[in-house]
Amino acid sequence: MQGEKCIWSVGIGMKKKISAEIAEKRELAPDICSMVLKTELAEDAHPGQFIGVYPGDGSRLLMRPISICDADREKGIIRIVFRAGGNGTKDIASFSEGDRIDILGILGNGYDTAAAAAKKVILLGGGIGIPPMLYAAKELKKAGADCVAVLGYADNKLFLKDDFAAVCETLTATMDGSAGVKGNVLDAVRAHGVEGDIIYSCGPMPMLRAVKQYAAEKKMECFISLEERMACGVGACLGCVVKTKEKDHHTHVNNTRICVEGPVFAAESVNI
Repeated sequence: MQGEKCIWSVGIGMKKKISAEIAEKRELAPDICSMVLKTELAEDAHPGQFIGVYPGDGSRLLMRPISICDADREKGIIRIVFRAGGNGTKDIASFSEGDRIDILGILGNGYDTAAAAAKKVILLGGGIGIPPMLYAAKELKKAGADCVAVLGYADNKLFLKDDFAAVCETLTATMDGSAGVKGNVLDAVRAHGVEGDIIYSCGPMPMLRAVKQYAAEKKMECFISLEERMACGVGACLGCVVKTKEKDHHTHVNNTRICVEGPVFAAESVNI
């Protein structure tokens, strides 16, 4: 893309660190920031994958992993939606439209939306695990799958709900009961009698453990996206690992790297 500069390429999977332009920036809710980035990396983006975003403060050297909320390969844009919670993400949120920001990508493995064609998919997103489900919903629709999104929030600040509703049936749950079903995403699934063939899910670990158990009880295919602190994002540091049932081909022990082999895993393949 014109005006875009590739700073360097990483040898593992040829990940690129690139300077991208911020084409749009909005606050969706308190501390929830949406950014649209112009970048050639959009050509390789798939649902469930993520990029590393670097703070502008030079004293913070490590990238922050942020999931891809949406992408348009033809327009060359990637949308990210993230919570500005720590100093690094607050620094990222301080950038303005027209600024350039360093990103690393595309990282990780995502959901196989093509394999879900003609099936009913239940999308479960909790908190900041909601954004990647939007891109999944759009790609599932293109693949011919039927899907319903069940989104879990702390309160009635329902960021991205309208975006989902424009793509598929959308249900909500809030922990304080201020909107939708009171409770978590599985409470909403049960309350509405939601049924399906496959579950795609992203959210906090307690939620994913419950989703894994629910899927096992219902004998459903289930794929979960794990959140973890990361340093390099390309599998070199082994800083983000999860216990697995099978030995990992890279480490030859019962764990694997979330940033490379994940963040999306078949639920039964990981011990969480």
